[in-house]
Amino acid sequence: MFGLTALELARIQFGFTISFHIIFPAITIGLASYLAVLEGLWLWKRDTVYRDLYHFWSKIFAVNFAMGVVSGLVMAYQFGTNWSYYSAFAGSVTGPLLAYEVLTAFFLEAGFLGVMLFGWNKVGPGLHFFSTVMVAIGTLISATWILASNSWMQTPQGFEIVNNVVVPVNWFEVIFNPSFPYRLAHMTVAAFLATALFVGASGAWHLLRGNDNSRVRTMLSMAMWMLLFTAPVQIVIGDLHGLNTLKYQPAKIAAIEGHWENKPGEGVPLILFGWPDMKNETTRFALEVPNLGSLILTRKWDGQFPGLKEFAPEDRPNSTVVFWSFRIMVGLGMLMLLLGVWGAWLRWRNRMYEARFFLRFAIWMGPAGLIAILAGWYTTEIGRQPWIVYGVMRTADAVSNQSALSMSVTLIVFIVVYFIVFGTGVRYMLKLVGKGPEDHEQESPDDTGRPARPLSAAPDQMDMFAAAHQDKRG
Repeated sequence: MFGLTALELARIQFGFTISFHIIFPAITIGLASYLAVLEGLWLWKRDTVYRDLYHFWSKIFAVNFAMGVVSGLVMAYQFGTNWSYYSAFAGSVTGPLLAYEVLTAFFLEAGFLGVMLFGWNKVGPGLHFFSTVMVAIGTLISATWILASNSWMQTPQGFEIVNNVVVPVNWFEVIFNPSFPYRLAHMTVAAFLATALFVGASGAWHLLRGNDNSRVRTMLSMAMWMLLFTAPVQIVIGDLHGLNTLKYQPAKIAAIEGHWENKPGEGVPLILFGWPDMKNETTRFALEVPNLGSLILTRKWDGQFPGLKEFAPEDRPNSTVVFWSFRIMVGLGMLMLLLGVWGAWLRWRNRMYEARFFLRFAIWMGPAGLIAILAGWYTTEIGRQPWIVYGVMRTADAVSNQSALSMSVTLIVFIVVYFIVFGTGVRYMLKLVGKGPEDHEQESPDDTGRPARPLSAAPDQMDMFAAAHQDKRG
């Protein structure tokens, strides 16, 4: 069906489900840390603005967290249903790493999440703040284990193959494989950027609608500070990650750059735009900056790195896709930096909250962080092809024995169900954002610390009824 093979449909299905899933953990990571900062500021300064923002964003965090958990369950099942040969081959590595994620991060989050969301007036401020911090740490631990597993697939180390099965021999090398530190830092900072853009867009939207108050202004201000300081850090991390990728996955870099072959004695240009033609082995309509590719990737004016023609055709990633997905990610990153710098300039001019064109730009940039994460993820995963474990196992050897028909049907079902379920969830989350932060008066708990009984107001209602009845008789 669709003129695609079962392998292609399995890859599309996994790509579709992970595209939905990855946006929720990204916002969860960012919002959890943001909530920890807000509560810390509230305990330190006793400024009610931070308390009100905490309660506002904790509701959105709860909805987003729930959708992340639900979408993540589907991902785990796909390893068994669609990629069973991979599970049989490398399950001794990915299985324990995913189990560690559940035993450490998920249980930590689940253990303190209830206190964080419902314990504001039930526990002391110190314990509540501790719970918020533990949830934030749990999200980071979760990202650590997931990225350790995926990074091992990119740069596998610390294993042997015995009877056609991966056997771990050094767990330190398995976890801390060569690409792991760069990918963990890159993804974590990307989550912070995506959340800052989301929060900033929310503040800008309310300001443009005339909902101008200290809570909304604080939202926008904190988001712009995060962008200003984090976007340059992400650029540095991305550069270091690129050098690491060149060392361990040179074919991926060649595909990203649309670079086919070196010319003797000449540096490699940076192709800003073009159309890599996989069939004719050339990049058409290339707009180039001479020698800049060499300078970025080799730190030399005339340095060279392998072109796609140095790899067998069956070992080349799809340059047409990753060339553009990478440029979407980088282009959005530059716009994030622009937004942060623009916000700093307007702050200096005392006009950040009134500059309408800036506020509109902040709204348009709201989803940019998530789009950049997806574009970067596509670059990483498609650039690894045709390997599921780079240099060890091909993707074609990992897929289950499913028919194209069954894969087509399940893909259609996924598309329909996901858009209904998660579309509803996202719509509800945006509805919460649209209400804006409000003044949250603290409710004093009773002496026992137990929640109020639903019928506790019954005697008052009976007294009112008796008084009214007496008046009628009189």
